[in-house]
Amino acid sequence: MKPPFAFPFRQVHLDFHTGPAVPDVGCDFDARQFARAMKDACANSVTVFAKCHHGHLYYDTKRPERHPGLKAGLNLLGEQVEALHRQGIRAPIYLSVQCDEYAANTHPEWVARKPDGGQVKGGGVFDPGWQILDMSTPYQEYLAEQAREVLKLFHPVDGIFFDMCWDQPSTTKCFLEQMRAGGADPRSEQDRQKYSHELALAYVNRFHGMVRQSSPDATVYFNSRPLGNLAEEIRYQEQVEIEALPTGGWGYIYFAKNVRFARNFNKPYLGMTARFHKSWADFGGLKPYPALEYETSQMMALGARCSIGDQLHPRGVPDPAAYELIGKVYKRVAEREPWLLGATQVSEIGLFQAPVDPRGDITRISGADEGATRLLMQLKLQFDVVDAASDLSGYRLLILPDAVPVNAALARKLGAYVRAGGAVLASGTSGLNPAGTRSLLPILGISPHGMSPFTTTYVRFGAQIDRDVPNTEHVVYDPGVRVTARPGTQVLARVVEPYFERAWDHFSSHAQTPPDKVSKYAAATRNGAVAYVNFPVFGAFARHGNYTYRLLVRNLIALLMPQPLLTVEGPTGMEATIMRQQTPKRRTIVHLLQYCPEGRAANLDLVEDIVPIFKVPISLKLDRRPSRVYLAPGSAKTPFTYKKGRASLLVPEVRGHAMVVFE
Repeated sequence: MKPPFAFPFRQVHLDFHTGPAVPDVGCDFDARQFARAMKDACANSVTVFAKCHHGHLYYDTKRPERHPGLKAGLNLLGEQVEALHRQGIRAPIYLSVQCDEYAANTHPEWVARKPDGGQVKGGGVFDPGWQILDMSTPYQEYLAEQAREVLKLFHPVDGIFFDMCWDQPSTTKCFLEQMRAGGADPRSEQDRQKYSHELALAYVNRFHGMVRQSSPDATVYFNSRPLGNLAEEIRYQEQVEIEALPTGGWGYIYFAKNVRFARNFNKPYLGMTARFHKSWADFGGLKPYPALEYETSQMMALGARCSIGDQLHPRGVPDPAAYELIGKVYKRVAEREPWLLGATQVSEIGLFQAPVDPRGDITRISGADEGATRLLMQLKLQFDVVDAASDLSGYRLLILPDAVPVNAALARKLGAYVRAGGAVLASGTSGLNPAGTRSLLPILGISPHGMSPFTTTYVRFGAQIDRDVPNTEHVVYDPGVRVTARPGTQVLARVVEPYFERAWDHFSSHAQTPPDKVSKYAAATRNGAVAYVNFPVFGAFARHGNYTYRLLVRNLIALLMPQPLLTVEGPTGMEATIMRQQTPKRRTIVHLLQYCPEGRAANLDLVEDIVPIFKVPISLKLDRRPSRVYLAPGSAKTPFTYKKGRASLLVPEVRGHAMVVFE
C-alpha cells in the first residue's frame, strides 16, 4: 500500500526568470551536478520552471514561446525533473500566470488596462517592469494550452505552482463585456473589483481541476492570493505557501502574523524566505547564515515547513556559496524533524485580524495587525489569528484590535462565547460604529460619545492595572473614543485631556500640549470577562513602540486570563511558542528563539550575530507530571520541578533557537 504523502520540510523555490536577451541559457547545465547540489543541500523538494514571467518555456516544445537563448536540444525542465527524481527529490513545476512578457508583446490586446486606458504595468512606460495580463481575454486559453502541455509531458506531475494570481481589475473590451453580461456596471470601481475577484476564482477553479484531473496526487498552489481569503479559497489550494522574504519588503512580522491564520485550515503550510541579501533575483547578494537560521527556526517554531528561494543562473549552474548556506541551514532543520512531524500548535488566544483590502499591497499588513502580533509575541503569549467564521470555542481570550467591524451575527457569537466562559479584549472602534458614537457590542459595557476632539491625550492607570507602570500620565499619540462606563462596568484607567488642541496659532512648546486634568472619560474598562481600551493601542504600539502600551495590554490580559499556558522570563525580543505531538510519543515542545533582527540599513532589518543567553526560567502548564524534560535534538535530561500543574525549569542555554521537550 502506498504510504500517505508527507509534505516535505526542506524546499527550494528555484526562480528562473530569464529575459530573451540572455543568449546562453543552460549552456553549462549538468543534470547530475544540478541534482547533487540539491541533495547535498539537504533539499527534498525543488520547484523548477516550465514558464517564467518573461513568458518563455524551458522544456522540449514546438511552441514559439520556448526561450530563444535556450541551448539547442536541451530539455532543461525535463532533465531537472528526471535528475531530481533519481535523487528522491520532489520537483513541482512553476507556471507564471498574470506576468507574461512574450504574450503581452505579441498580443497587447491581452494586457490589463487602467480606467484611463493605460497599461497595468510595474513602473512607467520606460521603466523595466512586468506587463500584467487580463485573464478575461483569450490569454487564459493560451495559458491553459501551456498548462495542458506541461501536464501531458511530465505526467504525473508532483505539483504545479501557479504564480502572480491576484484579483486584477481591467478595462479591456473583454473584461467590460463580461461585466455587462453579468449585470455589473463597468463604470463602477467597486463592480470592477468585484468582477476581478469572480474572474480569479473562476480561473483558479479551472486550473486546479485541470491539474488534479491529470495528476490526482499533485499539490496545487496559487501564489499571490490574499491570505485573508483562505476560508473561501482553501478548496483550491493543496497547501499554503506564505511568501515572506523579510529583507525583500515583507519584513520580519508578516510571516509571524499570517502563519497564525494559515495554520487553521488543515492543509500543509510553509514559510518562503530566500537566500538573497535583499529580494528576488538579487544576484551576488547572499544572506548571512544567522538570518537564514532565524527565519527557518521561526518557521519550525510555528509549525511550518521551510522553503528557501533562489534564482538559478541563466547558464544553469547552482551557485556553490548559496547551496553551502542552504545546506547548512537545512541540515539543521533535518536534525529537528523528529520533533516537528505531526506537531500542531497550542494556542489560548484568538486574535481577530483587521479587515482585508483586496487592492492592498500584499507585502504589507495593517498597523493593528503588526502591533498586536509584535505585542503578543513580546509577551510570549500563544495565539492564532482568527476571523468571524472561525471556531472560537477553544480559546480562553479573544482580542479585537482597534477597528474590527462587528455585525449583529458576530455580536451574538461573541456574546455566546462570553456566556460560555470566554473573555474578550477590544480596543478603539472595535465593536463600535466607525464614528465611535454607537456601541454594536453590548458586552463591552460602555457608552461611546464620539471621537475625542484631541489628537493627543494621556492615560492615568488605576491600581488594578498599574503593575510596573511609572506613576505619571502616559501619552497617547493617536485619537481615541470618548467613552463612559455603564452600570456594572469598572473603570481601570482614565483619560487625561490636554489644555487645548495644538494648532498653528495656538500651541505650547515643541510637541504635544501638556496634560491638564483627569476627565470623566474612561481609557480602560472591565465588564466582567470583557475589557476595552478607548484608543487604537495595537496600531499605536506598531507606530510608536511605547512600552507602556504593552504594559497596559499585559495587565489587562492578566485580569482576563490568569495563569497563561507558558511563562518565560526572557528579553522582550525572545519568541516562545508551544507545539504538541501525539505520535510517536506524546510530547509538548516549547520553542525559544533569541535572534533580535537589527536595522542594519534603511528599510532592511537583518540578523548577523547569534548571541547566547543562559539560564532562562520557563514554566509550562501541563495536566500531569512529564516523565522527562530534555533539549532537542538530543536526549540529555534537564532538571525540572512540577507543582500545582506547572512544570518549571531553567533552560541552560538559548543559542538562537532552543527546543525544550516535555515528554
